[in-house]
Amino acid sequence: MATVPTLSPPPPAAPYLVPLSSAMPTAPPKVAPRRSCRRLQDGGCYDADILAAFDAAIYDGVDILSASLGGDRAGDYFTDGIAIGAFHAVRHGVTVVCSAGNSGPTASSVTNVAPWIITVGASTIDREFPSVAVLGDHEHIKGQSLSATFLKNNQYPLIDSADASKTTNKSDAQICLPNSLDSKKVKGKIVVCLRGQNGRVEKGSVVHQAGGIGMILANNEASGDEVISDAHVLPATHITYADGLKVYAYLKINAYLNSTRKATGYITHPKTVLNTKPAPFMAAFSSQGPNSLNPEILKPDITAPGVSILASYTEAAAPSTLDTDTRRSAFAIESGTSMSCPHVAGIVGLLKTLHPNWSPAAIRSAIMTSARTRDNMREPMNDASFAKATPFSYGAGHVRPNRAMDPGLVYDATTEDYLAFLCDNGYNSSQMASFAGSKHYACPTRRSTRLVNMNYPSITVPRLARGHARVVRRVVKNVGGPGTYKAYVRAPVGVSVKVVPEELVFKRVGEEKEFRVFVEAKNGGGGGAGYVFGGLLWTDGVHYVRSPIVVRA
Repeated sequence: MATVPTLSPPPPAAPYLVPLSSAMPTAPPKVAPRRSCRRLQDGGCYDADILAAFDAAIYDGVDILSASLGGDRAGDYFTDGIAIGAFHAVRHGVTVVCSAGNSGPTASSVTNVAPWIITVGASTIDREFPSVAVLGDHEHIKGQSLSATFLKNNQYPLIDSADASKTTNKSDAQICLPNSLDSKKVKGKIVVCLRGQNGRVEKGSVVHQAGGIGMILANNEASGDEVISDAHVLPATHITYADGLKVYAYLKINAYLNSTRKATGYITHPKTVLNTKPAPFMAAFSSQGPNSLNPEILKPDITAPGVSILASYTEAAAPSTLDTDTRRSAFAIESGTSMSCPHVAGIVGLLKTLHPNWSPAAIRSAIMTSARTRDNMREPMNDASFAKATPFSYGAGHVRPNRAMDPGLVYDATTEDYLAFLCDNGYNSSQMASFAGSKHYACPTRRSTRLVNMNYPSITVPRLARGHARVVRRVVKNVGGPGTYKAYVRAPVGVSVKVVPEELVFKRVGEEKEFRVFVEAKNGGGGGAGYVFGGLLWTDGVHYVRSPIVVRA
């Protein structure tokens, strides 16, 4: 990065970022290398260590915590070290950004769901690394790869891994598990493996150790069209579920015509292609909502680039993390919500530099309300199977840093708001004390808030009785200039939505205005037992403040 001349007056000091799973940084504003870390019950970290890291970061006066860690499921706030540590960090003005998890596309798999955390899903970018599998019938199937080696344009024998099984039980060989392939059947051939259970690169290593010369990795149905560029240990390409069906059909036809011809193919060398379309779309692995602890709070909050991300990498380990891999590289391509999380943390750093007095909630609001839900073809964002994605995948949408700099209005929240939220969840005094940082904390005997009224940048009504209206309250703060904002609603199917008032007039920066949203399920309307989605837009003609509306009737 080039050196920027000092301005007069000097700009605000760059925020101090620290990735939770790394050593303490040496000087702002550099971001130290980060490692992902799972909770202890998943073979990872002790909660005590996680809390100690939060304490150290708070003591050091950091501004942002990038925490690419989490469990396989959302845990109760009182027993979740990340939620407790993040709460105390937010109390000290530290913005905490966490990964949503890599357990998608399963519903309600999102983790780190506390409302004081920014929870980040993963989506693709408009750069890919195509490598083509050319079959013997001249079918060209584009996959993705970062293999350093490739096969020359000759036809090589092609085999289904299930047909190369060591035993009569073909299920392990179908997904190329270790010690499942018969080297006599595999030697000198390109092996077609099915995605699932073990790692993508590990499958190639299994093929390589058995004597195979290449691998075509086909997605299972759950993975859909999500293909990932990996540094395979042999010539390999990763293809979609639909293309995988074509390859398996080719193998089956040639097996039927065994007496006349054999299945063959080769794999081309990967290359870099920019401006691919459509992009972004959601990664299949990205954990999804609804929020299993508090469905009134939409999670994840936002999505960011998390597929095939080029990043610096330790040379103390192989890019595949396999013990048998002797390769070393200063850079690697990585995928996961552990990669999308630091993207958002970096954006938080930029916002903190521009707006040093904004609270963590205001920063989250700016990021969420300025997000986009359309791809670079101006179509609604899709999931990995190219079906229309929902806020349960992307939250408010795909992050747009430039728009977040000047959001116009923000949905702010304080520590007291989060304590009220915990009270509404039924926590007792001793439990509340662990969050409040005092020996005793008494919840108000009369609570004027409900969970749906948490001042969040999204609106979720998970239990809407048909024929009855729910009133949702929100407060917005003006962080732009004076102006008049008008409300526009895209109502979910089968639901009527009314905003009162429909116009908000702001005369100064920092002024707050309350509005109410009346949500009613129509008699005989759609929705059924599932969720339906809409949106609320406040605009003064310059700023566009968007919030997703999620309703279950």
